[in-house]
Amino acid sequence: MFPILAVLVALAAAWYAAVAPMNIRTALDQAKRAGAVVTPEGARVRHEVSVWRLLAANSEHIPAAYSLDRPRLPTPGQVAGELWKTTGEMALRGRAFSKRSLLYHGWITLQATLWGFALGTTLGILGAIAIVYSRVADMSLMPWAIISQTIPIVALAPMIIVLSSQVGVEGRGVPKAIISAYLCYFPVLVGMVKGLRSPAPSQLDLLKTYNASARQSFFKLRLPASVPYLFASLKVGIAAALVGTIVGELPTGAISGLGARILIGDQFGTPLAIWAALFAAALLAGALVTLLDVIQRITLRRMGVHP
Repeated sequence: MFPILAVLVALAAAWYAAVAPMNIRTALDQAKRAGAVVTPEGARVRHEVSVWRLLAANSEHIPAAYSLDRPRLPTPGQVAGELWKTTGEMALRGRAFSKRSLLYHGWITLQATLWGFALGTTLGILGAIAIVYSRVADMSLMPWAIISQTIPIVALAPMIIVLSSQVGVEGRGVPKAIISAYLCYFPVLVGMVKGLRSPAPSQLDLLKTYNASARQSFFKLRLPASVPYLFASLKVGIAAALVGTIVGELPTGAISGLGARILIGDQFGTPLAIWAALFAAALLAGALVTLLDVIQRITLRRMGVHP
């Protein structure tokens, strides 16, 4: 716990230290318009001077850089306040699923993420089984799976959306789930292949001496041995699925979902809304990974393995 807290404190300190140089130009512009004395006086000259010289020459205006309404880089406190305002405060008012609440937008994103995660996990597991039991699939499927991950998702997402509309798929949920599954299946595929191949040759030979069939070898040895690898890849996959869903929301013109909130915040110039949506996505990813970790511990304990 202490190492985690130490890292968080270090990140928060670095964040706070970066706020002043990021926001000092805007703070000086506002101070100048309010009639305060700033150095140098001309806006064009100030934008040609380095932020470090501006900080040194206008130290009395540094506190203003931490309290801007629309900062280039908000403080952690400002982000936390915006996050509470759009989640906890709205929940207390009985408006948890208002269209201005991040809980509502998080739920929209979560639905597509879970659908994509289920689809990607299924494809990954089936592909891994085919690769392990078929040399043809191993020589053909795995290289294409690796190549598919070199395609930038920001370029692929609009193509998936256009093709979905052309084949008559209505709504934005299905394209988002497909994009989510695209990012999710590869870590599951690789982890499951590693897990299914993890039994030692001596263990496989022992089953052959018992005249075990391929089906029995799979369910009695390969599948149980692959469970730790599967859960490790699922944790990566669920985070990748969430990223895929958010990316899929950006080019669709959607008005609901965490990706849509990020895009709308950028269009209307509200950095706090962007940061609040980003932190909401991070918290959602953390909750999903934690849930999988709990399921993993329960599953391994019932299998007689103590993680």
